Amino acid sequence: MITTDKVIEIFCIADDFCKEYEKEIQNHQLQAGNVTKKRNRQTQMSQSEIITVMVCFHCGTFHNFKHYYRFYICEHMNSYFPNAVSYNRFVELQPRTIVPLMLLLKLVGFGECTGITYVDSTPIKVCHNKRIYSNKVFKDMAQRGKSTMGWFFGFKLHLVCNEKGELLNFSLTKGNVDDRNPDVINVLTKDLFGKLYADKGYISQKLFEMLFDEGVHLVTGIRSNMKNSLMSFRDKILLRKRSVIESINDELKNICQIEHSRHRSTHNFIMNIIAALVSYCFFPKKPSIKFEVEKSNQLSIWG
Repeated sequence: MITTDKVIEIFCIADDFCKEYEKEIQNHQLQAGNVTKKRNRQTQMSQSEIITVMVCFHCGTFHNFKHYYRFYICEHMNSYFPNAVSYNRFVELQPRTIVPLMLLLKLVGFGECTGITYVDSTPIKVCHNKRIYSNKVFKDMAQRGKSTMGWFFGFKLHLVCNEKGELLNFSLTKGNVDDRNPDVINVLTKDLFGKLYADKGYISQKLFEMLFDEGVHLVTGIRSNMKNSLMSFRDKILLRKRSVIESINDELKNICQIEHSRHRSTHNFIMNIIAALVSYCFFPKKPSIKFEVEKSNQLSIWG
């Protein structure tokens, strides 16, 4: 169960960000011309309150958002959210916060590249395989894909993190998109440098050369039918620590509830994913690697 101190912390960060966001929007807003009347009615719940409610849901132990909002927010947290609207109205207000929530994730939630990064993808199922033909919400959007756990119907969430467990970037694609897709890799590796550790699904000579030209060294394992290649002992150890990003995927699914089959609209699906990523960024403890770098005063002589 999320504590009240954590709720206050998330609200303060979201409220400060939303105030700055509204100022920037007003400064860059176009004039209405000769129209004198301008309707700018504020909602009963502020954007910061809506964002706080959504993010706190993914920090707790609730599995159903409707039950969480009606019996926890509206009753037990009534003193913190006195202007809480009905559940149906809250669902209608959610899509209005998608832009500030994305910017909050980008500017506040993401970490910094340290030269050691991990990349991986995880399937996001939207329904059971037996209900693929009866699914109407994602009829023309979701696609069938195959992962290590078998076939699924839905999307893929591609993540990049550092050794501290901090997210650096993400990309959401259809389920049949290859992990080595150049467009996806270009989005994920933007502003990255150093070593990028990945599993065997990212083995590609073209991908290695493309990233190497951009200053990123892709490090992967080898398949059984491939020739062995030289790899430093440090890279071998860090490649075995890919459990960092796998643990992040596990927490996003089992704690943040990023995957479920109760979506009734595409807006709800997108908001659920973004809010879950923001919620993970507020976790006090993240999967990380502890290692020490030995410094030597010896000079290196190059021939």
